[in-house]
Amino acid sequence: MATDQISILFVCLGNICRSTMAEGIFRSMVSKPPYKALVSEVDSCGTAAYHTGSSPDSRTMSTLEDNGITDYEHAARKIHVSDFQKFDYIFAMDRDNLRDLQRVHARAGGKAKVMLFGEHAGKKKAEEVQDPYYGARDGFEIAYEQCVRFSKNFLQEVFPDVKA
Repeated sequence: MATDQISILFVCLGNICRSTMAEGIFRSMVSKPPYKALVSEVDSCGTAAYHTGSSPDSRTMSTLEDNGITDYEHAARKIHVSDFQKFDYIFAMDRDNLRDLQRVHARAGGKAKVMLFGEHAGKKKAEEVQDPYYGARDGFEIAYEQCVRFSKNFLQEVFPDVKA
């Protein structure tokens, strides 16, 4: 079992849909025992600066709220090279963002493990969290389900001796 606190950064393209969904869910899960003392920081960002300073998409917020997460706030930001040193895990929502992150990580270095969040899908094959931005509300609900499942699986993998 890991004894040091860990830090996690979730990354999508614009930082208003998928990565904020994952951040809100993960923050909610680790805000109480047994994980509260094990996770030091949770954040999200985008690989592009399309929405810098913006709040999450209203559909992200309503999906979180419908599932009992009512206290989440965030202002979109772009990934910084310092994030690769600051965070232990950087999770990309899809393979395109993963490739972008890997390129920056190769130049910047740092301690972060950069990986596809969907590697924690609980299946043999990793899943991508598809961008729901241009679709209907059901895409946000699918992203929610995936982020909950991936988060639970990740926490069980990193802290196998902790019972939630």
